[in-house]
Amino acid sequence: MARRFAHEEHVNHEAWAIPYGDLITLLLAFFVVMYAISSVNAGKYRAVADSLSTAFGGPPKSMTPVQLGRTQLRGSDYDRPSLATAGAPGPTRAAPVDVPRLHPNVAETPAEHAAREKAMRAQLQGIGDRIGDALAGLVQQKLVHVRQGSDYLEVEIQSDLLFTSGSALPSALAIDTVRKVADVLRDQPNALRVEGYTDNQPIASAQFPSNWELSAARAASVLHVMADAGIAPSRLSMTGYAEFQPVADNTTPEGRNANRRVMLVILPAGQGTDAVTGADTRTRVAGDIHPDGRTG
Repeated sequence: MARRFAHEEHVNHEAWAIPYGDLITLLLAFFVVMYAISSVNAGKYRAVADSLSTAFGGPPKSMTPVQLGRTQLRGSDYDRPSLATAGAPGPTRAAPVDVPRLHPNVAETPAEHAAREKAMRAQLQGIGDRIGDALAGLVQQKLVHVRQGSDYLEVEIQSDLLFTSGSALPSALAIDTVRKVADVLRDQPNALRVEGYTDNQPIASAQFPSNWELSAARAASVLHVMADAGIAPSRLSMTGYAEFQPVADNTTPEGRNANRRVMLVILPAGQGTDAVTGADTRTRVAGDIHPDGRTG
Protein backbone atom coordinates (compact mmCIF):
# COMPACT_ATOMS: atom_id res chain seq x y z
CA MET A 1 0.00 0.00 0.00
CA ALA A 2 1.36 3.34 -1.09
CA ARG A 3 2.10 5.88 1.60
CA ARG A 4 0.42 9.21 1.36
CA PHE A 5 2.61 12.19 1.79
CA ALA A 6 1.17 15.12 3.69
CA HIS A 7 1.66 18.37 1.84
CA GLU A 8 3.37 21.04 3.80
CA GLU A 9 1.22 24.13 4.25
CA HIS A 10 2.72 27.31 2.86
CA VAL A 11 2.57 30.39 5.01
CA ASN A 12 0.98 33.42 3.22
CA HIS A 13 3.39 36.20 4.01
CA GLU A 14 1.25 38.82 2.14
CA ALA A 15 -1.87 38.39 4.26
CA TRP A 16 -1.11 41.67 6.06
CA ALA A 17 -1.74 43.64 2.87
CA ILE A 18 -5.51 43.09 2.99
CA PRO A 19 -6.20 44.75 6.37
CA TYR A 20 -3.55 47.38 5.59
CA GLY A 21 -5.40 48.30 2.38
CA ASP A 22 -8.67 48.52 4.29
CA LEU A 23 -7.02 50.77 6.86
CA ILE A 24 -5.64 53.10 4.17
CA THR A 25 -9.09 53.28 2.53
CA LEU A 26 -10.73 54.15 5.84
CA LEU A 27 -8.09 56.79 6.56
CA LEU A 28 -8.62 58.32 3.10
CA ALA A 29 -12.39 58.45 3.65
CA PHE A 30 -11.81 59.96 7.09
CA PHE A 31 -9.61 62.76 5.76
CA VAL A 32 -12.05 63.48 2.91
CA VAL A 33 -14.86 63.90 5.43
CA MET A 34 -12.68 66.08 7.65
CA TYR A 35 -11.70 68.26 4.70
CA ALA A 36 -15.32 68.64 3.63
CA ILE A 37 -16.32 69.67 7.15
CA SER A 38 -13.45 72.14 7.47
CA SER A 39 -14.15 73.93 4.12
CA VAL A 40 -15.69 77.39 4.63
CA ASN A 41 -17.84 79.33 2.18
CA ALA A 42 -15.97 82.61 2.22
CA GLY A 43 -18.91 84.60 0.89
CA LYS A 44 -21.34 83.27 3.48
CA TYR A 45 -18.74 83.71 6.20
CA ARG A 46 -18.27 87.38 5.32
CA ALA A 47 -22.02 87.94 5.16
CA VAL A 48 -22.58 86.38 8.58
CA ALA A 49 -19.59 88.23 10.09
CA ASP A 50 -20.83 91.54 8.69
CA SER A 51 -24.34 90.91 10.01
CA LEU A 52 -23.03 90.13 13.49
CA SER A 53 -20.75 93.17 13.44
CA THR A 54 -23.61 95.44 12.36
CA ALA A 55 -25.99 93.97 14.93
CA PHE A 56 -23.52 94.67 17.75
CA GLY A 57 -22.93 98.26 16.66
CA GLY A 58 -19.68 97.84 14.76
CA PRO A 59 -18.88 99.50 11.45
CA PRO A 60 -20.11 97.61 8.37
CA LYS A 61 -17.51 95.59 6.48
CA SER A 62 -19.23 95.59 3.07
CA MET A 63 -20.49 98.10 0.55
CA THR A 64 -23.82 99.77 1.31
CA PRO A 65 -26.21 101.29 -1.25
CA VAL A 66 -25.81 104.97 -2.10
CA GLN A 67 -28.08 106.97 0.15
CA LEU A 68 -30.63 109.07 -1.73
CA GLY A 69 -32.53 112.06 -0.39
CA ARG A 70 -31.57 114.69 2.15
CA THR A 71 -30.86 112.37 5.09
CA GLN A 72 -27.59 110.45 5.16
CA LEU A 73 -26.95 107.43 7.35
CA ARG A 74 -23.98 108.06 9.63
CA GLY A 75 -23.10 104.45 10.42
CA SER A 76 -24.57 101.42 12.10
CA ASP A 77 -23.60 102.50 15.61
CA TYR A 78 -25.44 105.81 15.11
CA ASP A 79 -28.46 104.64 13.17
CA ARG A 80 -29.61 101.58 15.10
CA PRO A 81 -29.47 100.47 18.73
CA SER A 82 -26.87 97.99 19.92
CA LEU A 83 -26.51 95.99 23.12
CA ALA A 84 -24.51 98.90 24.55
CA THR A 85 -27.18 101.52 23.81
CA ALA A 86 -30.43 99.55 23.92
CA GLY A 87 -31.18 100.57 27.51
CA ALA A 88 -29.88 104.11 27.30
CA PRO A 89 -32.44 106.92 27.66
CA GLY A 90 -33.31 109.17 24.77
CA PRO A 91 -33.35 108.51 21.04
CA THR A 92 -30.78 106.14 19.57
CA ARG A 93 -30.84 107.64 16.08
CA ALA A 94 -28.63 110.61 15.36
CA ALA A 95 -30.02 113.84 14.03
CA PRO A 96 -30.43 113.94 10.22
CA VAL A 97 -27.46 115.27 8.30
CA ASP A 98 -28.21 117.52 5.34
CA VAL A 99 -26.51 116.33 2.17
CA PRO A 100 -26.18 118.99 -0.54
CA ARG A 101 -27.37 117.82 -3.94
CA LEU A 102 -24.98 117.77 -6.84
CA HIS A 103 -27.35 119.43 -9.32
CA PRO A 104 -26.32 123.09 -9.55
CA ASN A 105 -29.92 124.28 -9.98
CA VAL A 106 -31.46 122.57 -6.94
CA ALA A 107 -31.55 125.81 -4.94
CA GLU A 108 -32.72 128.13 -7.71
CA THR A 109 -35.89 130.13 -7.29
CA PRO A 110 -38.93 129.58 -9.55
CA ALA A 111 -38.04 132.75 -11.42
CA GLU A 112 -34.46 131.59 -11.95
CA HIS A 113 -35.68 128.17 -13.08
CA ALA A 114 -38.07 129.74 -15.59
CA ALA A 115 -35.30 132.01 -16.91
CA ARG A 116 -32.92 129.07 -17.30
CA GLU A 117 -35.56 127.00 -19.12
CA LYS A 118 -36.31 129.94 -21.43
CA ALA A 119 -32.61 130.41 -22.22
CA MET A 120 -32.22 126.66 -22.87
CA ARG A 121 -35.15 126.60 -25.30
CA ALA A 122 -33.90 129.75 -27.02
CA GLN A 123 -30.44 128.21 -27.48
CA LEU A 124 -31.93 125.03 -28.95
CA GLN A 125 -34.23 127.12 -31.14
CA GLY A 126 -31.23 129.03 -32.47
CA ILE A 127 -29.41 125.79 -33.30
CA GLY A 128 -32.54 124.44 -34.98
CA ASP A 129 -32.92 127.57 -37.10
CA ARG A 130 -29.29 127.36 -38.25
CA ILE A 131 -29.62 123.66 -39.11
CA GLY A 132 -32.88 124.37 -40.94
CA ASP A 133 -31.14 127.07 -43.00
CA ALA A 134 -28.17 124.79 -43.76
CA LEU A 135 -30.45 121.96 -44.92
CA ALA A 136 -33.24 124.10 -46.34
CA GLY A 137 -33.42 122.22 -49.63
CA LEU A 138 -33.69 118.81 -47.95
CA VAL A 139 -36.20 120.16 -45.44
CA GLN A 140 -38.42 121.42 -48.27
CA GLN A 141 -38.21 117.99 -49.93
CA LYS A 142 -39.22 116.44 -46.57
CA LEU A 143 -36.08 114.33 -46.54
CA VAL A 144 -34.98 116.06 -43.34
CA HIS A 145 -37.16 117.13 -40.41
CA VAL A 146 -35.95 119.44 -37.65
CA ARG A 147 -38.11 119.26 -34.51
CA GLN A 148 -37.85 120.93 -31.14
CA GLY A 149 -39.27 119.56 -27.92
CA SER A 150 -39.32 120.96 -24.42
CA ASP A 151 -35.69 120.11 -23.67
CA TYR A 152 -34.17 118.68 -26.83
CA LEU A 153 -33.78 119.19 -30.55
CA GLU A 154 -33.91 116.38 -33.07
CA VAL A 155 -32.87 116.22 -36.70
CA GLU A 156 -34.48 113.31 -38.56
CA ILE A 157 -32.80 112.23 -41.79
CA GLN A 158 -34.29 109.55 -44.03
CA SER A 159 -31.95 106.57 -44.32
CA ASP A 160 -32.54 106.37 -48.08
CA LEU A 161 -30.77 109.72 -48.30
CA LEU A 162 -27.82 108.37 -46.35
CA PHE A 163 -27.42 104.69 -47.24
CA THR A 164 -28.26 102.19 -49.94
CA SER A 165 -30.50 99.25 -49.08
CA GLY A 166 -28.95 96.87 -46.57
CA SER A 167 -25.79 98.97 -46.23
CA ALA A 168 -24.26 101.09 -43.48
CA LEU A 169 -21.73 102.83 -45.74
CA PRO A 170 -22.73 106.52 -45.99
CA SER A 171 -23.07 108.04 -49.43
CA ALA A 172 -21.35 111.25 -50.54
CA LEU A 173 -24.63 113.13 -50.05
CA ALA A 174 -24.90 111.65 -46.54
CA ILE A 175 -21.43 112.84 -45.60
CA ASP A 176 -22.16 116.32 -46.96
CA THR A 177 -25.48 116.51 -45.09
CA VAL A 178 -24.06 115.36 -41.77
CA ARG A 179 -21.08 117.71 -42.11
CA LYS A 180 -23.45 120.66 -42.51
CA VAL A 181 -25.07 119.72 -39.20
CA ALA A 182 -21.63 119.30 -37.63
CA ASP A 183 -20.62 122.77 -38.82
CA VAL A 184 -23.50 124.22 -36.81
CA LEU A 185 -22.78 122.15 -33.70
CA ARG A 186 -18.99 122.29 -33.67
CA ASP A 187 -18.70 125.38 -31.48
CA GLN A 188 -21.77 124.62 -29.36
CA PRO A 189 -21.52 122.91 -25.93
CA ASN A 190 -24.47 120.56 -26.55
CA ALA A 191 -24.11 116.79 -26.41
CA LEU A 192 -25.45 114.76 -29.32
CA ARG A 193 -26.87 111.26 -29.61
CA VAL A 194 -27.21 109.45 -32.94
CA GLU A 195 -30.09 106.95 -33.20
CA GLY A 196 -30.57 104.44 -36.00
CA TYR A 197 -33.93 102.95 -37.08
CA THR A 198 -35.02 100.46 -39.75
CA ASP A 199 -38.27 99.11 -41.17
CA ASN A 200 -39.49 95.61 -40.33
CA GLN A 201 -38.06 93.91 -43.42
CA PRO A 202 -35.77 91.14 -42.14
CA ILE A 203 -32.08 91.10 -42.97
CA ALA A 204 -29.75 88.18 -42.36
CA SER A 205 -26.41 88.83 -44.00
CA ALA A 206 -22.97 87.89 -42.74
CA GLN A 207 -22.33 91.52 -41.79
CA PHE A 208 -25.78 92.26 -40.34
CA PRO A 209 -27.49 89.21 -38.80
CA SER A 210 -30.54 91.35 -37.93
CA ASN A 211 -31.89 94.90 -38.03
CA TRP A 212 -30.31 95.52 -34.63
CA GLU A 213 -26.83 95.40 -36.14
CA LEU A 214 -27.89 97.37 -39.23
CA SER A 215 -29.47 100.23 -37.26
CA ALA A 216 -26.52 100.42 -34.85
CA ALA A 217 -23.98 100.33 -37.70
CA ARG A 218 -25.77 103.16 -39.52
CA ALA A 219 -25.83 105.25 -36.37
CA ALA A 220 -22.13 104.55 -35.85
CA SER A 221 -21.34 105.61 -39.42
CA VAL A 222 -23.05 108.96 -38.89
CA LEU A 223 -21.28 109.34 -35.55
CA HIS A 224 -17.89 108.83 -37.21
CA VAL A 225 -18.71 111.50 -39.79
CA MET A 226 -19.62 113.90 -36.97
CA ALA A 227 -16.38 113.14 -35.14
CA ASP A 228 -14.32 113.55 -38.33
CA ALA A 229 -16.03 116.91 -38.87
CA GLY A 230 -14.70 118.21 -35.56
CA ILE A 231 -17.34 117.27 -32.97
CA ALA A 232 -15.58 116.16 -29.77
CA PRO A 233 -16.12 112.40 -29.28
CA SER A 234 -16.93 113.01 -25.60
CA ARG A 235 -20.08 114.82 -26.77
CA LEU A 236 -21.25 111.90 -28.92
CA SER A 237 -23.08 108.64 -28.32
CA MET A 238 -25.11 106.26 -30.49
CA THR A 239 -27.77 103.59 -30.26
CA GLY A 240 -29.76 101.33 -32.60
CA TYR A 241 -33.51 100.69 -32.27
CA ALA A 242 -33.93 98.33 -35.27
CA GLU A 243 -37.59 98.16 -36.36
CA PHE A 244 -39.07 98.48 -32.88
CA GLN A 245 -39.77 102.24 -32.86
CA PRO A 246 -41.84 102.74 -36.02
CA VAL A 247 -43.42 106.09 -36.84
CA ALA A 248 -45.51 104.77 -39.75
CA ASP A 249 -47.24 101.60 -40.94
CA ASN A 250 -44.74 99.03 -42.21
CA THR A 251 -47.34 97.45 -44.49
CA THR A 252 -46.92 100.18 -47.11
CA PRO A 253 -43.78 101.26 -49.02
CA GLU A 254 -44.26 104.83 -47.85
CA GLY A 255 -44.50 103.72 -44.22
CA ARG A 256 -41.39 101.58 -44.46
CA ASN A 257 -39.54 104.49 -46.05
CA ALA A 258 -40.53 106.75 -43.14
CA ASN A 259 -39.36 104.17 -40.62
CA ARG A 260 -35.90 103.92 -42.19
CA ARG A 261 -34.28 106.95 -40.59
CA VAL A 262 -31.40 108.30 -38.56
CA MET A 263 -32.11 110.72 -35.72
CA LEU A 264 -29.67 113.30 -34.36
CA VAL A 265 -30.83 114.19 -30.85
CA ILE A 266 -29.28 117.45 -29.60
CA LEU A 267 -29.45 117.89 -25.83
CA PRO A 268 -29.44 121.05 -23.72
CA ALA A 269 -26.04 122.52 -22.94
CA GLY A 270 -24.50 121.02 -19.81
CA GLN A 271 -26.37 117.70 -19.98
CA GLY A 272 -25.00 114.31 -20.92
CA THR A 273 -25.94 112.12 -23.85
CA ASP A 274 -28.46 110.11 -21.78
CA ALA A 275 -30.46 113.09 -20.50
CA VAL A 276 -33.42 112.77 -22.89
CA THR A 277 -36.57 110.65 -22.89
CA GLY A 278 -37.31 107.74 -25.23
CA ALA A 279 -37.76 108.11 -28.96
CA ASP A 280 -41.51 107.39 -28.87
CA THR A 281 -42.13 110.15 -26.29
CA ARG A 282 -40.03 112.66 -28.23
CA THR A 283 -41.91 112.00 -31.47
CA ARG A 284 -45.24 112.75 -29.83
CA VAL A 285 -44.25 116.06 -28.22
CA ALA A 286 -41.82 117.56 -30.75
CA GLY A 287 -42.79 120.20 -33.27
CA ASP A 288 -41.24 120.75 -36.70
CA ILE A 289 -38.99 123.74 -37.27
CA HIS A 290 -39.49 125.17 -40.76
CA PRO A 291 -36.73 126.89 -42.71
CA ASP A 292 -38.27 130.28 -41.88
CA GLY A 293 -37.97 129.53 -38.14
CA ARG A 294 -41.64 128.77 -37.48
CA THR A 295 -42.45 125.71 -35.36
CA GLY A 296 -45.43 123.47 -35.76
